[in-house]
Amino acid sequence: GCFECCIKCLGGIPYASLIATILLYAGVALFCGCGHEALSGTVNILQTYFEMTRSAGDVIDAFTMIDIFKYVIYGVAAAFFVYGILLMVEGFFTTGAIKDLYGDFKITTCGRCVSAWFIMLTYIFMLAWLGVTAFTSLPVYMYFNLWTICRNATVVDGANLCLDLRQYGIVTIGEEKKLCTSSESFIKMCDSNELNMTFHLFIVALAGAGAAVIAMVHYLMVLSANWAYVKDACRMQKYEDIKSKEEQELHDIHSTRSKERLNAYT
Repeated sequence: GCFECCIKCLGGIPYASLIATILLYAGVALFCGCGHEALSGTVNILQTYFEMTRSAGDVIDAFTMIDIFKYVIYGVAAAFFVYGILLMVEGFFTTGAIKDLYGDFKITTCGRCVSAWFIMLTYIFMLAWLGVTAFTSLPVYMYFNLWTICRNATVVDGANLCLDLRQYGIVTIGEEKKLCTSSESFIKMCDSNELNMTFHLFIVALAGAGAAVIAMVHYLMVLSANWAYVKDACRMQKYEDIKSKEEQELHDIHSTRSKERLNAYT
């Protein structure tokens, strides 16, 4: 009995939704954790080597934007933790609806509407994660250029290469924040592990965002298949109800005629 119970429980697990949930949690964890640490490393690099300071007052500068991005990361982590749980619960209920089609479980119109709502919401989140992935590639591109300048400065002797933050929109046009290979700060930055670590953290955050996109696509396939199964099961249930009703009517008609014959005979 215990073995059969375990087999029945394992058979009710929505493995496709489980795989998508694990992939979603892994991608969100990588994006949020590595993205947060990479932003903190960016603040240290700007303050230490580019000698940037926070603007006084309510002026929106690069540091303010980084703080906003950090709060967005907190919200993303919390929101998708809850959303992954909701999708797993929907997967469990859909699996139960399919397996208990001929039992007491009834597939309602509300369940179909919930599945359709999850499909639409997941599609919107997939587009949002595509935008997040594209946006995360920007700091990766910026740090790749900086890493390339450091590598070329060590290969080519006497090369005077400069990095101007104005071309990335980090500072305004009137504020010049340029760092050249001939300066001591640039040499210290290239020799430090902070630049290399921040660069690789952004790469891992980009990979996490890509994993979240794949998880959303996986969820879309699972939800679409579940919605189609539930819709087909609902039609089958209606057919069985109509068939059962007709059989009951035939049985009642047959019983009535049998009673009439018996009365006529007597």
